Amino acid sequence: MRAQLGDQLVVETPAATGAARRDGEIVGLRHDDGTPPYDVRWSDTDQVTLVFPGPDARVRHLEGGQRVPGREVPPATDAAQAVLPAGQADPGDVGRRAAAQRRRRGLSRAETAHRARMAPDYLAYLEEQPADPSTSALIRLAAALGTSVAALRGGGMELPPGQGRALRRPLLRDLDADECRALLSTHGVGRIAVTSADGRPAVVPVNYEVVHDAIVFRTARHSVAASAAETEVAFEVDHVDEALSQGWSVLAVGPASVVTDPEAVRGLALRAHSTPWAGGVREMWISIRPTSLTGRRITAADE
Repeated sequence: MRAQLGDQLVVETPAATGAARRDGEIVGLRHDDGTPPYDVRWSDTDQVTLVFPGPDARVRHLEGGQRVPGREVPPATDAAQAVLPAGQADPGDVGRRAAAQRRRRGLSRAETAHRARMAPDYLAYLEEQPADPSTSALIRLAAALGTSVAALRGGGMELPPGQGRALRRPLLRDLDADECRALLSTHGVGRIAVTSADGRPAVVPVNYEVVHDAIVFRTARHSVAASAAETEVAFEVDHVDEALSQGWSVLAVGPASVVTDPEAVRGLALRAHSTPWAGGVREMWISIRPTSLTGRRITAADE
């Protein structure tokens, strides 16, 4: 019997004994080759015990073929490298969402692992490798991150945000300019409101950067977003916390212009945090210099 972190240990007790079937998540390895014994967090009690599996036990491996044939499974302290060679991490969707939510909340891995009652090495493994954590582990992790299991699994990805229930006692607060700049951060995805070539209003999402208080983004010539050039536009970013029914929005209004200086264009391309998600040839940089920067935040009144 061999296992790796995140596998399930299933104990199929014979019916004649009257004992119930048990399963749990393997959260600790004692041998480099993945052989027993294992530290198992049982799904029925949420307790971790050292287990020497008997003949009625079997290991249910992670789904998706994460195992690399011929590769030994390292001990728990090296969980982040348990599946793929160094430099070839391929985190699963759950891990990516968990890591992003943790960073948004300003939590360290150690603090998050403590809240979720799991080993920091196991949390590192979840964030950095493809994994299929148990439902109990997901419930604890979602609670620690202030979100839901459905959100970590990507539920609602095809639906607009904000479909949760409204707060019973909401508090709506205006943000000052410094708070707005902090929420804009250095880059992200926002929406630009323009009048398109056919005279109709349009709102387009773009990847943006903030450079010297200017909001800049690149697009393709003759695109809808390119209609912003040499006009006054509105640019908006926001964030919604579905789990807590809270969020904020920032609105920047000002003139937009095409960046034409070759040195400035090269500088923007070099410092860009990512290429446009839309792909394709997008070499036209547009700069928005806000003359108005406003925002609002909604929270619970008792916070």
